[in-house]
Amino acid sequence: MQNFDQKVVLITGAASGFGKLLAEKLSSYGARLVLGDIRQDALDSVAGALPGPIAIRPCDVSNEAEVTALTAEAVSAFGRLDIAVNNAGIAPPMKSLLDTTEADMDRNFAVNTKGVFFGMKHQIPVMLDGGGGSILNVASLAGLNGAPKLASYVAAKHAVVGLTRTAAIEFARKNIRVNAVCPFYTLTPMVTEEATLSDRLEMLEKGSPMKRLGQPEEVVATMLSIIDPANSYLTGQAIAVDGGVSAI
Repeated sequence: MQNFDQKVVLITGAASGFGKLLAEKLSSYGARLVLGDIRQDALDSVAGALPGPIAIRPCDVSNEAEVTALTAEAVSAFGRLDIAVNNAGIAPPMKSLLDTTEADMDRNFAVNTKGVFFGMKHQIPVMLDGGGGSILNVASLAGLNGAPKLASYVAAKHAVVGLTRTAAIEFARKNIRVNAVCPFYTLTPMVTEEATLSDRLEMLEKGSPMKRLGQPEEVVATMLSIIDPANSYLTGQAIAVDGGVSAI
């Protein structure tokens, strides 16, 4: 993992879950981090526990001005941006498509889709100035398949996969790689704090060929592989990390 030594890496949603674990791993590998999250206290706590050079900034990814400012923080603090991980996202309560409201759609697209769009829109020009880079968007297996009672989330995550592939094609000749990771249910706080999880846990586990849910470390291992600069021919991919669910 010495490929990350001195690399400047921006991570949104860095205060918990995949973002927090990824920040911990990258810091131990010598990366210089730019961390954003909507929760200032949690962001301060994560940054205070990491050993390497770090810049932090509160960031609501549904607000383009705040995403712009977070990207500018990378340039201000470290002079460039090598890797960006657009990880921030929300999961809505489960409800029938017929009960899904316009507000549900608007909220999911504001955070899960526009947050990724705003990120790439402002990260790519900085990477172009630096000669290239890598972007990883955190989608979901729900961005590749259907998911009953999650219509707004599924729609937003499918859009993330579409944006990922479009950006990858558009900037492939500019030495910018763009990929997405698409996890199945993984035991991050966003999942474990879900009110209905205990009622559905056995069903979800049975639906996986491995008969279990994923661990955050397993998804982050894939994320590290995708953004590794040595993985230089990988772009435009939406990679499922799902214990084999998508193979069924």
